[in-house]
Amino acid sequence: MDGNGRFLYKAFRRYYQKCTPSLPDRFTRREFGFMFFDKSYVQRHLSFKSPEELGRFMAHQVPSHSYYSTSYYRKPDAPTMDAKEWMGAELIFDLDADHLEGAKDMTYSEMLAQIRSEMIGLVDNFLLGDLGFSEEQVHITFSGGRGYHAHVRRPDIMSLGTSERRELVDYITCSGLNIDWVFPYHAVATSKVSTAGGTYTNVSKDRLLPPKECGGWRRRMRKGLEKVVDDICAMDVKDVKKAYPSVKGSQAIPKAKDELAASRAIMFEKDSMAFLSKSTQDILVKIMKEDVAHRLSGEVDEPVTADIKRLIRLPGSVHGKSGLRVTPITRDELTGFDPLQYAVPEVYTDDPVKVTMRKDASLNMKGQDFVLSGETEVPEFLAIFLVGRKMADIGFLSEKEGKEKLF
Repeated sequence: MDGNGRFLYKAFRRYYQKCTPSLPDRFTRREFGFMFFDKSYVQRHLSFKSPEELGRFMAHQVPSHSYYSTSYYRKPDAPTMDAKEWMGAELIFDLDADHLEGAKDMTYSEMLAQIRSEMIGLVDNFLLGDLGFSEEQVHITFSGGRGYHAHVRRPDIMSLGTSERRELVDYITCSGLNIDWVFPYHAVATSKVSTAGGTYTNVSKDRLLPPKECGGWRRRMRKGLEKVVDDICAMDVKDVKKAYPSVKGSQAIPKAKDELAASRAIMFEKDSMAFLSKSTQDILVKIMKEDVAHRLSGEVDEPVTADIKRLIRLPGSVHGKSGLRVTPITRDELTGFDPLQYAVPEVYTDDPVKVTMRKDASLNMKGQDFVLSGETEVPEFLAIFLVGRKMADIGFLSEKEGKEKLF
């Protein structure tokens, strides 16, 4: 264990000597797993009979990462998964900033703000919205690292298998959405034509809109279409093509602007695109299918949600790569939750610690602004975060180390 590891180990030992993590419901039916500073593997297949037993284990062993099973087992400490006898599992949604586009160029605070926004959308639009769970059934947790978890605990979802959970993922992520189901064709006879071969009926096929009273994805797409129509009417043609790349090669945008300006009110009143030309209908449907649908979807880590035997971070433990506490929060708290203010364990002190920054950084932690460069002294709570995130090393470099770093 190097100096950085020893520093984190001592801080975590002090934390676990004073703080016992929160135990999940029916914790005696859960499997626990841990990683340690001096081991490279996960020690799992453990169970505990009381909070005191868990507290003693963690204070003595000092894990760097702590997990518990989202599943319930009759024999959680059995050495194989089959022998555990699965009884059911929570429904888990895990959002982590590592999936964000451009995450490598974001600061920690920027990543966490973006992933918090995505968790708010997932919870409000899908878990509390379309799927109808109550706030009491959705348990939100800051992971201690770069994301958030949402645990759904309700008796009727505990027995769902992997395939059913994947269906929920497909629904939330808009996978396989049939655009012809959202905006179906409606055939109307427009005229009859008599020829030598007989009489034929001309049929007009126009798109219908999802009705006002619909729910789920049809309701979401109707509202999305309202915004698209407003944008097309208000924007210049070049801005429309920039906002909706699927139609950047279309020459029919000016015509669509004119038609929508004249017909958008009656279109949404009658729930029909029959008042528009075929080219304008095609533009709207293409935009909704290729540009808008995925913007309205939720972000879900499919392997986590589909896994019925998952280990996930233990609330109240500390994260080995940040030193921050895995923190349960309510939906209201999620709105303004900043981990650098609210997930810093109280047992970490303000005592000065010498560190050497690996690269310059600036951040606000516990209400204090820090601009960091080179060798500096910082409060212990910040040193733990910097070392855990591999942004700094404990101590100042010797003259020899400094020269080696330069060359």
